[in-house]
Formats: sequence, C-alpha cells, structure tokens
Amino acid sequence: MKKSLVIIPTYNERKNIEHLIHEILELYPNMNILVVDDGSPDGTGKYVAGLGEIDKRIKLIEREAKMGLGTAYVAGFKYMLENGYELAFQMDADFSHDPKELGTFRKLTEQYDLIIGSRYVQGVNVINWPMKRLLLSYFANLYTKVITGLPIYDCTGGFKCFRREVLASIDLDSIKSNGYSFQIEMNYHAWKNGFKLKETPIVFTDRVEGTSKMSKQIVYEAVFMVWKLRFGGLFK
Repeated sequence: MKKSLVIIPTYNERKNIEHLIHEILELYPNMNILVVDDGSPDGTGKYVAGLGEIDKRIKLIEREAKMGLGTAYVAGFKYMLENGYELAFQMDADFSHDPKELGTFRKLTEQYDLIIGSRYVQGVNVINWPMKRLLLSYFANLYTKVITGLPIYDCTGGFKCFRREVLASIDLDSIKSNGYSFQIEMNYHAWKNGFKLKETPIVFTDRVEGTSKMSKQIVYEAVFMVWKLRFGGLFK
C-alpha cells in the first residue's frame, strides 16, 4: 500500500470537515489527512488540531490568514514531499468530491502519474449548479484545452491524485496562482514534464453547507494564465 496523504484546504468549513474526515478514515484507514486551514474564524483549524491530538493520521497546517487555494496546496505538497508520502490526493472540504472515488484514483496510479477527477470526460456530470455557472465552467475548460493544448477535458477540476515524482519535478515555489488557474498550471507542468495524465469520470455535487469561494478575480486569473502558459511553452 503506497503511503498516501489527502490534502484538504479549508476556510470556514467546520460543519463539513468533521464528517469528511470521519468518512475518509472509515473508508481508507491507511490514509493520512492533512488539513491546510487559513485561520478560519469558525474554528475549523482548532477543531482539526484537537482531532490530531487523538488520531495521528490527522495533520494540520494552520495559517494566520486567508492566503488562497493555490498556496494552500503548495504547502500541502511540500509537506507530502518532506514526509515521505508516495501519493498526494487533493479534494474540497465541502463534499462536492465523493471520498469513495479516492480508491479509484489510487488504483489508477499503478498506470498513470496524475489522476484527474473529470466532470466533462463523459458528458456533463454536475449536480445543483445554476446554468450560468455550468456554462462558464464548461466553456472555460474548452478555452483552456484549445489555447494550451492540454489533452484533457476538465482542466480546472480540483479532485486529483499526484504521484510523488510529478510534484518533485515541478518548481513549487514558482507556482503563484490560485483557484482555477492553479489547477490549470499544475496540469500543464505535469504534462510538459512528460508524465502520464488520466481523466476518470466523477459526479460533482455543489456544496450543501457553507459558501462558495468563487470570485471574478479567480476567473480573470485563469483567463490570463492559459496565455502565459502558451507563450511560456513557445519560448521554451
């Protein structure tokens, strides 16, 4: 069994994280969980710290302020590399990503280096999104695929599994983006570094508890990131 770490960024996810941690460890008792909390006012970090004192499979990186999704994952990836893990899973805290899929991802790492839980590789598998947001996401992914050449349908999805070798090949300190653009950037570097990417279909269900972290800034950042990657690749 490969030593595995599930990385979950949080900001005000106290209601969700309790149930998510329990479900992951119930399904996969050999996995470890790392919560990267951005100083949640609702006490998410404090709650996870308490769990970690009881169960050593539960880890916490507590940050002082809201610093963004991308930097949270970078902190988690560095922790993974420094502590001898072979697989790094990334997922949201709000149950939009089904923990049962972690087992599928882990099995696929026997043949592939980066597994991407895809909403669009087999039609459109999204539940409870308004049509406007669904169309924005779908066409943003099509736009990204065309501009960058990435051979995947869901470039912006956040449910993934990286083999250690993929993360070790990327200069994590150079990754400055957040949100959608962070997902695009990591996929692009993995692909350009010659690793094997695999999309596996998932059903994405919009959050029930809490509020979305989506903003116009996240969308604009992604729009410009694809051109940065495209021209950066041409110059290289």
